Formats: sequence, structure tokens, C-alpha cells
Amino acid sequence: MSRLFDVLVICAVLALLVARQFSAQRVGDERRWWVLPAVLTFVALKSDGVIDPHHEAISGAMLGAGLLVGLITGAGWGWTARLWQEPDASVWSRGTRATLFIWAGGMGLRVSLAAAALALGIHQGTPALLVSLAAMLLARSGVLVLRTRSLREQYGDAVAVAAGVMPPTPAQSMGKGRA
Repeated sequence: MSRLFDVLVICAVLALLVARQFSAQRVGDERRWWVLPAVLTFVALKSDGVIDPHHEAISGAMLGAGLLVGLITGAGWGWTARLWQEPDASVWSRGTRATLFIWAGGMGLRVSLAAAALALGIHQGTPALLVSLAAMLLARSGVLVLRTRSLREQYGDAVAVAAGVMPPTPAQSMGKGRA
């Protein structure tokens, strides 16, 4: 029953992530973007079943492949999302059609890895899937934070200053007096 519950919870989380990626969401430039992936990794590593004790080498290779799939899928998700800055200087994100293809490809690779492990007789439990999910979320969040910072460096907060939401910086106010 616990295993079925774990699978249902993971499926629900994935469905929520897929649904949320196509609605506009504010991207925070906060310093704690890595906390959820760290918690997921801690929970996964604390549990039994990350590595199959009867097939340690191949199980470790499959875990590494799952991590790689998670990182690539998360990075693709972050790079294909559309970003824009609102007049209040907040940055927003929404998934695109390319994001959907990245997700489908990543999930297909993850299912293929699980099928290959099953065919080889390797027991990969929920913790291995959690580690892969954590890698995906870490890569996605990291890419979005980098893109957000790049957007702000490129355009600054000029939109917010022009809208009167933020006061101008000393450099911006010095340029106003010159003709």
C-alpha cells in the first residue's frame, strides 16, 4: 500500500507541475530556490531503495542516468519557458510548446530507464525517482534564476522606473538633467 501511495503522490506532483508550467507564474530571484530539491534529495537518500543492494554497479549507473535525464529535462524546461518583466519589475514565466516537447521527451526517457531497470531485474524504488525529480527541479529553478538575473541586467528596472513604481537610481536621475 505504501508503494502505491508513493506512486500516486509522485504522479500527482508531476501532474501539478505540468499544469502549472503553462500558467503564468512569478519568478522569484530569491536565494532559496534550491531548498525543495535539497529536501527531496534528503528524503530520498534517507529512505532505502536508492541503490539496489544486489546490483550495486548497474543500479548506480541507472541512478546516474536518471539524474542526467532530470538535469537535462529541468534545464530544457527552464530555457524554453517564456520570460517577461511587468511594470512593477516582477519577472513572470510561462511554458511554451517547446516546453511540452521537453517534458514529453524527459518523461519518455525516464519511463525507458525504469523499463530497462525492470528488464535487468534491478529494483529502483521511489527514492530513485525522487532524486531524478529533485535534479529536474534544481536545474529548472537554476536556469530560471540565471535568466531572470540576465533579464534584469539587460533591461534593468527601467520599465519599473518609467512606470513610477520604483525611484530612479542615482545614475538614472543624473541623466535626466542633461540635454
